[in-house]
Amino acid sequence: MDVPTWVWFATIGAMVAILAVDLAIVDHPWSKKSGPKEFGVKQAAWWAAFYMAIAVVFGFGVWYFGGATAAGEYFAGFITEKSLSVDNLFVFYLIIGAFAVPKKYQHEVLLVGIVIALVMRGIFIAVGAQAINAWSEVFYLFGAFLIYTAVKIVRDHMKGDDENEDYSDSFAVRMVRKVWPVADDYHGARLTVRLDGRRHVTPMLMVIVAIGVTDLVFAVDSIPAIFGLTQDAYIVFTANAFALLGLRQLYFLLAGLMDRLVYISWGLSIIMAFIGVKMILHALHENGVHVPEIGIATSLTVIIGVMAVTIVASLLSSRGGSAREASADGDAGEDDGEGVRADRTN
Repeated sequence: MDVPTWVWFATIGAMVAILAVDLAIVDHPWSKKSGPKEFGVKQAAWWAAFYMAIAVVFGFGVWYFGGATAAGEYFAGFITEKSLSVDNLFVFYLIIGAFAVPKKYQHEVLLVGIVIALVMRGIFIAVGAQAINAWSEVFYLFGAFLIYTAVKIVRDHMKGDDENEDYSDSFAVRMVRKVWPVADDYHGARLTVRLDGRRHVTPMLMVIVAIGVTDLVFAVDSIPAIFGLTQDAYIVFTANAFALLGLRQLYFLLAGLMDRLVYISWGLSIIMAFIGVKMILHALHENGVHVPEIGIATSLTVIIGVMAVTIVASLLSSRGGSAREASADGDAGEDDGEGVRADRTN
């Protein structure tokens, strides 16, 4: 789409305004008495629905002003980036657990993480767009990288590396510890505190460092993925931004489901591999090789289908596992009862 500069500024300004309203309503920064409060599930559900609604409305706006193809690219990109953002939430979940962040401060940590992610992805989008314009063969590199990432996701999932990684002892965290002393306890939402006459950083700052590094890694993965669906920088940016907005509300809404989405990594790996193949086919086609290209309608269908099957299969699998555990507990209880009766008889 041919997007004027003022539309870019208006879009970015609107997103900043939405984040400001979110911060004002949810976090009450003007309130000194009440302090931060825990984020409720009902509140999270309403906000998650609101962010999803404005993302869909924006997509219909793209359809109206840019046509069906642009809208299809936006929705395919949004769903892909939203799926990758949910995977990002799993890592946030592990980081917050590793640092034992008090629940009333978790939404502030997530807000900082989302802002960092927006900045990181904005930088990568600008770099990626310039690389594509200057060197079309970059699609080969992006495609190979996505296929490699897909294989790595499956391999790490099967090994359990994604669950066993110690995010509280990453390289960036260790570097901070070498430079500054770290306080043992949280001091509200403060990043530094003076103890015994010396300035210490708090665990809150360490969490933000860990999340910032994670955002950098996910930006490296997600930007090539969406450039495989569209090369329109405006669509790439807005799909990423709308996928990230509302992420912290989604975190609290999905907190109870984190352990149940057992196949999410498989679904994401399939999508990454699919987009990687799509990019390589596109690069071959651009270089005069007669190969079939994958249209945006097919891409959108595959992405929605894979995520739907992944989520349903995960929930059914976890429900079956819960039923088996309940049955096993019941059998154990009956065995214990029989043992007690036998003891009484004897």
